[in-house]
Amino acid sequence: MLVGLDGPDDAAVWKISEDQAIVITTDFFTPVVDTPYEYGAIAAANSLSDVYAMGAKPFLALNISAFPPQVSNDVLSAILLGGAEKCKEAGVVVAGGHTIQDNEPKFGLVVIGFVDPKRLITKRGAKVGDALYLTKPLGVGTTTTALKREILSDDLLNEAVGWMSKLNDKAANLAVECGVVSGTDITGFGFIGHAMEVADASEVKFVFDFDQIPFLSNAKKFAEDYVFPGGSYDNRLYFIGQTTFAQIITEPEQLLLFDAQTSGGLLLCVPPKEIAKFETLAQQTDIPIWRVGFVDQGNGIEIR
Repeated sequence: MLVGLDGPDDAAVWKISEDQAIVITTDFFTPVVDTPYEYGAIAAANSLSDVYAMGAKPFLALNISAFPPQVSNDVLSAILLGGAEKCKEAGVVVAGGHTIQDNEPKFGLVVIGFVDPKRLITKRGAKVGDALYLTKPLGVGTTTTALKREILSDDLLNEAVGWMSKLNDKAANLAVECGVVSGTDITGFGFIGHAMEVADASEVKFVFDFDQIPFLSNAKKFAEDYVFPGGSYDNRLYFIGQTTFAQIITEPEQLLLFDAQTSGGLLLCVPPKEIAKFETLAQQTDIPIWRVGFVDQGNGIEIR
């Protein structure tokens, strides 16, 4: 067992041979949008993301679903179709799954992938001097909460759905190509929560420049109106003790960094000697990246 219960990480990893290990993970959640197909696609992308976060390639998946008995077959079919087509895009076979009845819909996947143990990405291994890159903008939690409150325009909804349903496959391939050994994906614990896990596991401090962090359109406006899911406030209560903010950063801006994300991007620790290659390849292959900070001596998170 290369990765298991000994520390927080994105998936379990079992070594099969010197050049191959199996990666397995599972994730599922309640709807974050009102359209069944998009919900299925987002849930699948989110489940696949943990395998990509380990630098692995997914190849097999099983559906996990819980649906109210009164939901129509058309809705159920659309959810499963959204998940299946997102898996097909990723080159992943859906080989079945399991469904139960529940009062609130839930959907996700068990995902299995392969990785070369020598190229495995974990939450350990961030080094002082590494550059920190993010591959998707933040603000999904506040944006989807705006949807629930019926104050979200179609354009802003489409933007959020586009990012949530976007696979992290190309960003993961870029990371492996450039020798990244430490990173994670940004999901329910928010940007700071997941960054904290990597910093703690690596026994270093992460320093972020707030002005360099990307956000969805209107996320800052929703934040100013305190349009956040409950999980974002929970994240702040749990992680704020190890976080320091520059005085200029407002409370709504702070909350955006604790905002619970769905199917977020990768946070990658890129070694100094690989930075030029990483940025060049990202530009050549049209992979969105934002340089948001660096790894320093110490512990915890600093936002300046």
